[in-house]
Amino acid sequence: MIPRYSRPDMVAIWSPQTKFKIWYEIEAHACEAMANIGVIPRENADAVWKAKDVEFDVARIDEIEAVTKHDVIAFLTHLAEHVGSDEARFVHQGMTSSDVLDTCFNIQLVRAADILIADVELLLAALKRRAMEHKDTVRVGRSHGIHAEPTTMGLTFARFYAEMDRNLTRLRTARTEISTGAVSGAVGTFANIDPAIEEHVCAELGLTPEPISTQVIPRDRHAAFFACLGVVASSIENVATEVRHMQRTEVLEGAEFFSAGQKGSSAMPHKKNPVLTENLTGLARTVRMAVIPAMENVTMWHERDIAHSSVERVIGPDATITLDFALHRLTGVIDKMLIFPDNMMDNMNKFPGLVMSQRVLLALTQAGVSREAAYSMVQRNALKVWEFRTDFREELLADKEVCAALSVDGINEKFDMAYHTKHVDTIFARVFKD
Repeated sequence: MIPRYSRPDMVAIWSPQTKFKIWYEIEAHACEAMANIGVIPRENADAVWKAKDVEFDVARIDEIEAVTKHDVIAFLTHLAEHVGSDEARFVHQGMTSSDVLDTCFNIQLVRAADILIADVELLLAALKRRAMEHKDTVRVGRSHGIHAEPTTMGLTFARFYAEMDRNLTRLRTARTEISTGAVSGAVGTFANIDPAIEEHVCAELGLTPEPISTQVIPRDRHAAFFACLGVVASSIENVATEVRHMQRTEVLEGAEFFSAGQKGSSAMPHKKNPVLTENLTGLARTVRMAVIPAMENVTMWHERDIAHSSVERVIGPDATITLDFALHRLTGVIDKMLIFPDNMMDNMNKFPGLVMSQRVLLALTQAGVSREAAYSMVQRNALKVWEFRTDFREELLADKEVCAALSVDGINEKFDMAYHTKHVDTIFARVFKD
């Protein structure tokens, strides 16, 4: 991923140095396990561990690979340069390249998941704080972009919290599912390597042995992992889109923080654009680009092909690095987001009283009016408000048929804003469970 949308901790997971260090640890633990069961001499296993503090020379490995055309062989050749050819002769015994590549890839995905889980936890804290802050800040709810009925800004934050909390569960599940390793040899039969080797390596590296591998770890695990990242990205876009709508000039119920010295447009000095949330919308699309290729990687020829390999070299770093950056950016947006309660009430009253139409409809039916007749009575008055910007309550009070069914007091009672927020505490208790 380009540096503009990258954070160092996630980038480090995908660096060549990190990859080669993990490859080394897999091979060293395998040698140790072989020595434990007497397959190779103990002194050879111990010799491999002498390289534990080596900073592997990426340029040298690339130089060897230019000749071998095989990355794992290039690495093993370079490792032997540090350990000694004779001492390293049992390294990789009975193993196949995918034992190293797949186990390493899953370790990297687990580490990436740990960062993403921490990111979501920070985002949840920000969403909860803003939800509590604006639990009773009334704003109009919208369906199809049109005024519907009153809600609160706190409920808006709370529903995003609940969505991200589900994503936290999904990420933890994805982390568990991807936490497998395989050291089972060519086509996964353990013909040339004892299953105890795999068990030892996985235990040392915090993985679970893959129950049955071929020459590779099954890619349905990876498909589920990247699908999870796609869902998280979509949730980010969901929040970002709401912020973008709130920041529109005609709405202006909320906005991204605009810092001192910030500029909104190269042409129009008055502009304050929602650049961060627009950026998040784009980043979400970038993460989701990984989902379909990951799904397609599930299908392989027989026990192995490498059609998945080039895909994963791209989507592994790009999707995780981008999502890490996006989660961090969204947390900053929520933390600093400006909220404008007065504008919320102004917007509510652009068509005075109109959002109470359902209360009046229900009251009419409860008063004995058929639903069809009640709907017609309410709608004819509501349409006057749409057309002439009059007051909905005043229109109802001037309608003799409505007054006959409900009375003046009955109509007035239906315009109590608190009616719509009376269960906010119940919803909050469900969402936050504390």
